[in-house]
Amino acid sequence: MISKHLYKTLLLLFVGLQMNAQEVLKLEDAVKIAMQNNYDIKIASNVVKIDQTNVSKGNAGMLPVVGATITDNNGLQNVSQTRSDGTTSSLNNAKSSNLSYGVNLGWTVFDGFKMFASLQQLKELQKLGEAQLKQTIVTKIGDVTTTYFNLVQLQQQLMAMDTTLVISNQRLTLAQNRFSIGKASKLEVLNAQVDLNTDKTALLKLKETYVNTKILLNQILARDTKLDFKVEATILVNDQLKLNELLDLAQKQNPQLEAQLINKKVSELQLKQIKAGRYPTVALNTGYNLTDTHSMLGFTTQSNSAGLNYGFSASLNIFNGFYQNRNEKIAKLQIDNAAIAIEQQNKILESQLNSSYQAYMTNLELTKLEKSNEAIAKQNMDITFDKFRIGTITTLEFRTAQLNYINAKVRYTEAQFQAKLSEISLNELAGNVKLQ
Repeated sequence: MISKHLYKTLLLLFVGLQMNAQEVLKLEDAVKIAMQNNYDIKIASNVVKIDQTNVSKGNAGMLPVVGATITDNNGLQNVSQTRSDGTTSSLNNAKSSNLSYGVNLGWTVFDGFKMFASLQQLKELQKLGEAQLKQTIVTKIGDVTTTYFNLVQLQQQLMAMDTTLVISNQRLTLAQNRFSIGKASKLEVLNAQVDLNTDKTALLKLKETYVNTKILLNQILARDTKLDFKVEATILVNDQLKLNELLDLAQKQNPQLEAQLINKKVSELQLKQIKAGRYPTVALNTGYNLTDTHSMLGFTTQSNSAGLNYGFSASLNIFNGFYQNRNEKIAKLQIDNAAIAIEQQNKILESQLNSSYQAYMTNLELTKLEKSNEAIAKQNMDITFDKFRIGTITTLEFRTAQLNYINAKVRYTEAQFQAKLSEISLNELAGNVKLQ
């Protein structure tokens, strides 16, 4: 067992750390901050808003177009006229003006159902934007979660390094005491000092990695990178994930697969729009116009008109150099490509899920094994430390037990982290944004 002196030292160290502890950032809070602040999520959200704005009957060409016009033409000319009876007249700097204004309406009432396909395509493009937003959110939540639990494991390793530093300090103190009473050589003191400095170096490097990872998480959260915080102390891994359930979820909500399905619908609607070119286009038009004309020379020096005009127009493409057939063939090939892309994405998704699940199961087993190894290494360290205090083992044996203990703790935290990474990867592939 750990000596009372070592226990008190560790307790004081723990209390000191607690007194100076920063605010603990919970995973749920980190995800909320990312959802509000992350730049990629903001951009993707704005793209969805643009797509939502585009979904309108007017943008699909289903509504009439109303326009107002006004034209004012003026002239100043030297005019000479010869009439049919032989008389002539002329005028220099003759002024003339023509003012016309009015309101006109044009409305395409039939275009081979192209406008309906266009409206549906706009709705599908909105769904595509939403799927891409979901993919961005799933990816960013994965980034936040991965970085967060990396901090958790680094924090655990720092605590383990703090523990081994206390042990190394006690070892140096014991070696110095034994040397002072002639029970140990100077070499034992020097070895203890070298090992203590080695542990301090490792601790400094680990702290650097820890701080840099904090900066990275702050960057992902789009907040002040100098903001200090701590994370929760443990890594909880969900060991109940089932491959069949994940495969079913992926078919329903994987955003990449969803995007491929939407792309196929968009291609099908594009073909409908192209086929509309085989039908006639019928448009109605009407307007109310006024004109006011003045001339200083001529039979009519002033003319005014006002009235309503209306009518319709119809057009039908009869032959355009096989342009229609070519476009339809290309559209059908694009639909085929979209179907192939769906099949390909399904295979990729299935392969990734199977591989990730195998890694997940392996990491769960490794976590159990490393947890057992840590307990054994701790027991060995306790026994070795007691024997070292009474001088029945060498410093080399003590150092070996110490390193075995710290390495076992590090391997256990790494195994937990790798298992958590596998869990995160499976949830991403399944399109599951729920926190585990």
